[in-house]
Amino acid sequence: MSYHEPPDDRYSIAGRLIFDERPSGLIKQLREELGISQKTMATAIGIAASVLSDYENGRRRTPGAKFIKKYVNTIMELKKTYHPKDNTAEEPEELKGAIIKMEDFDKPIPAGKLADALKMQVACGNDKLDSPIYGYTILDSIKTIISLNGNEFYRIFGKSSERALIFTQVGLGRSPMVAIRVSPLKPRMVVIFGALKPEPLAVNLAKIENIIFGISTHPSFASLMDSLNLI
Repeated sequence: MSYHEPPDDRYSIAGRLIFDERPSGLIKQLREELGISQKTMATAIGIAASVLSDYENGRRRTPGAKFIKKYVNTIMELKKTYHPKDNTAEEPEELKGAIIKMEDFDKPIPAGKLADALKMQVACGNDKLDSPIYGYTILDSIKTIISLNGNEFYRIFGKSSERALIFTQVGLGRSPMVAIRVSPLKPRMVVIFGALKPEPLAVNLAKIENIIFGISTHPSFASLMDSLNLI
């Protein structure tokens, strides 16, 4: 059976999941067509990545109505920002200029290695520096916060939420962390460039969300970029 029919209609997808003899294949295929990881998809749905993995690999019985509804609604929302044909995300008009650079690594690297490249003064999350990081996104903080909504926020995570968000044009770091606090997706690391010291509220929010948080002490943006390009 082919699973390449475009998921344009939520009722069509729901019907196929209900009546398909092997819904696990469809669950996995639709996610892969969007080019996103199990972790990102599971977080958007509101379930553990292990649960989604069980569904995709047929280790759980046929999904119930509650899961199907959440899954289909998530697919339709993600489809607004992720192109299902080439597995790349189309940059929304509102975010043009907000995303300075997005990089996905061929292989994950330890968070500590990225922190070193960023000359990062870690304010919280030192115990998580062994965590894998799959990429980073450099953002103009002001443009991102102004244009941010639910759909655009998915876009800045690339193929995995296990990444670093590096915010430039930041004074204290409070605004980015407030936005992340209310988002269903959370990055593994948040780095502030341009602040002299981390703002206490931002640090507290990062602790609540179990995010590695700190400031980059690179003397210039050019220096920061040069260091990242060497990874």
